[in-house]
Amino acid sequence: MSASHAPAEARTVRVWSPAVRLLHWTLAISMIAAFVTHEGAGWVHEWIGYVALAAGALRVLLGLVGSGRWRFAQFLRSPRDTLAYARDILARREAHYLGHNPLGGWMVIALLADTLAAGLTGWLYTTDRFWGVEWVGELHDITGELIIPLLLLHVAGVVFTSIRQRENLVRAMVDGRKQPRTGADRA
Repeated sequence: MSASHAPAEARTVRVWSPAVRLLHWTLAISMIAAFVTHEGAGWVHEWIGYVALAAGALRVLLGLVGSGRWRFAQFLRSPRDTLAYARDILARREAHYLGHNPLGGWMVIALLADTLAAGLTGWLYTTDRFWGVEWVGELHDITGELIIPLLLLHVAGVVFTSIRQRENLVRAMVDGRKQPRTGADRA
C-alpha cells in the first residue's frame, strides 16, 4: 500500500492524550459558561467558576510535575525564542511544531493565569474576609472580562496556524492526532 493510500491514522501521530484534550475542553467550556452566566446567575456562575478553577489548577499542577506534553517545559520557550518565532512568521518561514508552537505555549500560560486569577478572586469574594472588598470584586470583573479577548486571540491563532500550515488544529484537539511534516518538525 502506498503512503498516499495508507489509513489516515497511520499517517498521523498522537500528540495529545485523551486526558489533555478533556482538560482543554473542560477549561474552554467552563470559562465561556462562567462568562455567559456572570450576571444574575448566582450559584450557577459560582459552581461553573469552581469547575474552571479546579481544571486550571489541575492543568498547572500537571504542567509542573506531569510528564510528556503535560509539562510546560515541553512547550514553553524563552521570550527570545518566542520573538524569533514571531519574526519567522512574518517572514513566512516559521517551523512546524507537533505540539504547541512558542506563541501557543505563551497563550496557554496567559489563559491559565487569567482562569486562576478569575477563579481565585471569585472564590475570595464569597469568603467572610473579602465579601464586599472592592478591589477583589473589581479584579474578578477585569479577569472575567479579559477571558474573551484572550479566547478570541487564541482562536485567531488556531485559525491562522491551521490555514498557514494546512492542518486542522481543532480536529487535532478533538482526536489528539496531527500529521507530521518532515524530520524538521519540532517536538
